[in-house]
Amino acid sequence: MAEQGWAMKGELVLSCNCTVFCPCVLSLGSHPPTEGYCQTWAGFRIDAGHFGEVDLSGLNLGLVMEIPGYMSRGNWTAGLFIDKRASVYAVKALTRIFTGKADGTTSLLSILVGKFLGVEQVPITYETRDKTRIFQIPKIIDGAVTPIPGKDREKDTVISNSEYWIAPEIIVARSDKSKMRAFGRNWNFAGRSAEICKLDWRGP
Repeated sequence: MAEQGWAMKGELVLSCNCTVFCPCVLSLGSHPPTEGYCQTWAGFRIDAGHFGEVDLSGLNLGLVMEIPGYMSRGNWTAGLFIDKRASVYAVKALTRIFTGKADGTTSLLSILVGKFLGVEQVPITYETRDKTRIFQIPKIIDGAVTPIPGKDREKDTVISNSEYWIAPEIIVARSDKSKMRAFGRNWNFAGRSAEICKLDWRGP
């Protein structure tokens, strides 16, 4: 399956333990997280996507990651949640993509993730209410992330033309609510750093 062409478009929301906006985004991993280590969860909404002939459109995902220091030094721990509605083939495809084995945008994950906690198939919802993104996995993640307005209060604060691997444009945000319980972890990042990005990934 590794040679299959794949792509996904949509949106992702990310909430982490940094007290202010994540320094890893602008430093591209050459500056440590504000707490010296990173704990984060990310939610994905795939509006359109495929892996070879496998349709990924309409699915949601959740990704949990721990990074012990500088992002660029690796030794990440990751766990993946895949939409309960996904077919067996979609689960296999998404697992390959999110472990970096499908090459392309996520290929770095195959190098940086040292411990993979596994995959769970669960109900996942990703909604937008006004500007707030609501991401929920029952009993696992309960998140609400809102963009931080700029000088023009009607517009979001945006970092553009970056070399950040996730997306070149990042909406700077804050978590209104951010609870995660899974894989023996119990996190609460309310009031801390968050970001919203356009999802436009592909490979190989």
